[in-house]
Amino acid sequence: MINWKIILRILAFLLYIESLLMNACSAFGFYYNEDDRWPFIIAAGVALLIGLTLNCIGRDADKRFSRRDGYLIVSLSWIVFSLVGMLPYVLSGYIPSVSDAFFETMSGFTTTGASILNDIEALPHGLLFWRSMTQWIGGLGIIFFTIAVLPVFGVGGVQLFAAEATGPRHDKVHPRISVTAKWIWSIYLGLTVVCAFLFSLGGMSVFDSICHSMATTATGGFSTRNASIAAFDSAYIEYVTIFFMFLSGINFTLLFLAFFKGRVGKLFSDTEFHWYASIVGVFTLVIALGLVIVRGGQIEESFREALFQVVSLQTTTGFVSADYMLWPPVLWFFLSVVMYFGACAGSTSGAIKCVRIAMLLKVVRNEFLRIVHPNAVIPLRISGHVIHSKAKITLLAFFVLYVLVIFIGWVVMMALGLDFMDAYGVVVSSVSNVGPGLGNYSGIQSWAHLPDAAKWVSAFLMLIGRLELFSVLLLLTPGFWQKR
Repeated sequence: MINWKIILRILAFLLYIESLLMNACSAFGFYYNEDDRWPFIIAAGVALLIGLTLNCIGRDADKRFSRRDGYLIVSLSWIVFSLVGMLPYVLSGYIPSVSDAFFETMSGFTTTGASILNDIEALPHGLLFWRSMTQWIGGLGIIFFTIAVLPVFGVGGVQLFAAEATGPRHDKVHPRISVTAKWIWSIYLGLTVVCAFLFSLGGMSVFDSICHSMATTATGGFSTRNASIAAFDSAYIEYVTIFFMFLSGINFTLLFLAFFKGRVGKLFSDTEFHWYASIVGVFTLVIALGLVIVRGGQIEESFREALFQVVSLQTTTGFVSADYMLWPPVLWFFLSVVMYFGACAGSTSGAIKCVRIAMLLKVVRNEFLRIVHPNAVIPLRISGHVIHSKAKITLLAFFVLYVLVIFIGWVVMMALGLDFMDAYGVVVSSVSNVGPGLGNYSGIQSWAHLPDAAKWVSAFLMLIGRLELFSVLLLLTPGFWQKR
């Protein structure tokens, strides 16, 4: 049986947090004397009222928490957070359409970064900060934050950790999941603060520095400017952004071990990190070389643009420093491949993740070796650890499902009126949580002219991509809802 009462209590707690965050955003409206302060206060009141109602319904809840309850609470929390989180946009009148507001909010919480706004700079400061805040909260996961405080409810966080953590590896740095969550959130906060400080040294205002640092460490990509990072026209800001996007794409457990435990060797001996850094290096060199050939020089600028876009798309951040659709079409292919890869498991990035790419290619290599040596025992190793057959089956299932979701989404988008390239770009960008796509939905292009039905489909794809497919799609299977 599903323990609905404890689920409602946890949802209530999450809504209390969201209410506090909205009230914090209203402070910007009062400070700048803008018209979004009362919409935030009203939305915060609604969130609080719903939370109190759910808490009353869930009183005297049984504290037993099953794995099935964990998967359900993870999916519901993202949906509820987005439904309530869209209220400031709707109530303020800046995004009056429910479809547009939900799309923008889900894009924020899933750190996708696609936007339906045509003029971002027309938004008041409170809404701009809320956009960045949604990405920062969604970066490591709404539930991952909750895990740190679950002892309040007297329940463990193992089930939520398994349902929320990204990638095939669920690394822990402490036997207690709540302690692991707190330490990793400390790394996340530290990166955000340092990134904001370095942005401010490059000439960004304090407000822009904070907003962009939240979007960078969350690998989200929401900017306060229409032209994204390109608006600042600063090589220094671009390199700082590249550095922190790259750091945020590394497994946060490894960052903790490197920064707090001094075990830097653990980072550089990690197989997934090798693949991550290698993919960034190879694709950057190939694209930079192509740009240099086309432009007949401009080596540093070409290298910087190539590195920025490769890191931005591989970490699924989605910031842009140049309009890559003006590059030779062959370079679009390399960028579209990077969109699939993603960065490391246990980071804030989306997409497939480098560890899965490494595992899949090693499985293929081992199969070739078995053909030549049929009696040989050839284990699959990642970072010195043997991967068991169960994990390999899950890996292959994930790839099949990933391709199937993209194919079905692609067909649905074309049925809703998008052309071949636009539909492909929107679906891959949504499932991989990248933000920029291809064609008319690339770079800094707004997604406002998507049909409303396509926006809801895209929002759903963002959700299942952010939660690694299985967590959401599992809820659509009849077996999940059976009593036994």
